Order: sequence, then structure tokens, then C-alpha cells
Amino acid sequence: MQKIKGVNLGNWLVLEKWMEPAMFDGVEAEDETWLNRRADKEMLRERMKKHRDTYVEEKDFRFLKETGITHVRIPVPYFIFGDREPFIGCIEYLDKAFDWAEKYEIKVLIDLHTTPGSQNGYDNGGICGVCKWHKDRDEVEFVLEVLKKLAQRYKDRKGLFGIEVVNEPISFPVYMTSPTHNKWVNPEEGKGSSFVPMSFLKPFYKRAYDELRKILPKEAAIVFHDGFRLSSWNGFFKKNKMENVFLDTHIYIFAMENFVPIHKPWVYKAYLWIDKMRLKHTGKAIPVIVGEWCICNRYAANESLEEVERKKRFLEVSEIEQIAWDETAGWFYWNYQLLRDEVTPTDEYFKESWDFKRNIKRGWLSIH
Repeated sequence: MQKIKGVNLGNWLVLEKWMEPAMFDGVEAEDETWLNRRADKEMLRERMKKHRDTYVEEKDFRFLKETGITHVRIPVPYFIFGDREPFIGCIEYLDKAFDWAEKYEIKVLIDLHTTPGSQNGYDNGGICGVCKWHKDRDEVEFVLEVLKKLAQRYKDRKGLFGIEVVNEPISFPVYMTSPTHNKWVNPEEGKGSSFVPMSFLKPFYKRAYDELRKILPKEAAIVFHDGFRLSSWNGFFKKNKMENVFLDTHIYIFAMENFVPIHKPWVYKAYLWIDKMRLKHTGKAIPVIVGEWCICNRYAANESLEEVERKKRFLEVSEIEQIAWDETAGWFYWNYQLLRDEVTPTDEYFKESWDFKRNIKRGWLSIH
């Protein structure tokens, strides 16, 4: 199988405020749910149209092809079909992405990134602090219907790599240490929030697989996020006779640095050596992809460094990471870009290295 070398097209159809704060200007909101609830509807419609029309275009797929990228992972919201008020649908943009991807021979992984009530309580799950989707039977059914509609719509597209069932359903330790833990706006809405237990997740994954496999051709992959529990899936997929499936895990040095005070390459090597062993072990049971990673780290993301030294450090760290990813079926960088404008600096310096396009153009990242 061709090694996946991909990027995420995040912040296009699913907004994350930290990536492009200007989308939230004038509105007291930290996530897309409250942006839609509080913004003037006509203003937001115009702002969203401009954003979606310009944030990802055909020229971006041409650039990715020239860079050696083989796949894109496209986060989509549960309201993609425009059937949930007050949200604005965006299915036509996913259609465009498939047209461009096929023109440049790039494969598309559709990633259902949000759920009603959220599966993780992050802004990337749609609403901060709230995590109770898995407790609402009707909303679980709604998500399954969205997945089936996506499968039906794109099953015959030659650009389809597969569908990822749901992004980052949260585990207990990650939920308890999340920076948005219990930071909901409406206490009544947040009431009952909790992590997503395996007792829910495994049956849900089994059912989602069964429903999607009825629709998708056997060549189309079905991808499951590990729920921040990489080592908990050995035997699950084989036992349930699942074919052409992948396990997605997300590994960030930057997140590790929040708990480890020493920011040096030898620490990164030790951390990633452990991950490499875990990836290798899990990979014996199911192909694993690193669906999100980036080169952002405190060793290199230092404004006081001369550019030559900064470039050297970023390249050093990116090589350490990619050596670890060699144990997998491939990877998707997070994210393709933060600001559409390639010249304007981001509002915080550490964000620069999250931007794949800027990394490539500055020579901070070399795909190996």
C-alpha cells in the first residue's frame, strides 16, 4: 500500500478560533456553536461564505501535489448538510474538494469532526466544556445518518480514500486534564457531561462499520480514532471481521511539553521512542495512521533564535517525528494553514510552525 503523506484541511469547514481569531471578531464566543448562536445571522452568513470560498481553493491542491502530498483529511461538521439550525451547511465545498483532489490525484479522507453535544468538550468538537453526545440516543442516531449520507454521496468518487467515523472521542484522563473541562457557557447544557467510555465506543464503532460497509465499496477505508486509548484496540477489529480499516492516533510533542519541563531533542526522542513501540505493537493488529501531528515545539519555536538556527532545529525535530511515523501506514499534518494570508504573522509566534504551507516555504519541514 502507498504510504500516506497527508495534511489536514482544518479550520475550513470546522472553525477553531485559535487558528483564525478574526472569524470570531465582534462576537463573544469561543467555539463555533456559540458563534452561530450569538452572531448577527446575515453578518455571519456573509463572513462564512467569504471564508469558505477563499480558505481552500484549487491552487492549494496544486501546491500539495507539487509538495508530494498524497492525501488530505477534511474535517466536516455534523451540520454539513444544512439541516441543523442555526448552523450553515457546507456540503457544496466538500464536493469542490473532491473535484480538485481528483484533478491532482490526491485522495480524500472525510473526517466527521464534530457531533451535536460534542464528543470531547473541545472547540474542535463544536462546543467547549460540553461532552454528552454519546448519552443522547437520538443524537447518536443522527450522527450515524450523517455518516451514511456522506457514504452514499461519495461512494463512487475515485478520490475517496475513506471516512473517519468520529474525531477524538475523549478518554477519562484526557477529559479530566482538558483545558476546557467543565468550562461550558450554559450550566444546564453542560450538565451530565463526561468522557466517552469504551462501553459506548466499541459498540458504536461496530455499528458504524456495519452501516458504512453496506454502502461503501470494499476499496474505501473506514477509519476509527483511538479515543486517546491506542493500546485498547488489539483484537477488536479482527474479532468483528472488519476489513480495510485503519486506527487513527494523534501525537503532539507540543502537548507533551505541557507536562514535561525539559524541552530538548533527547526528551523528544525518548517520548517518540515509546510512541514508536506502541505504534509498532498496535500496527500488528490494524494499520495505524498518525492523523494529526506537527513540528511545533518549544526548543525551536523561539523568536530569539537566528533564522538559520531556528530552521536547523525544526528540521531536526521533524526528522525525529517522521522516523517514529515510519512504523505506521502514514500521517496527516495538522494543519495545512492557519491564516490564508501567507505573509501576515500569526497573533502568537508558536502558531507559525503549525502551518504546513509556511513550514514548507521557510524550509522548516522536509518530507522524508
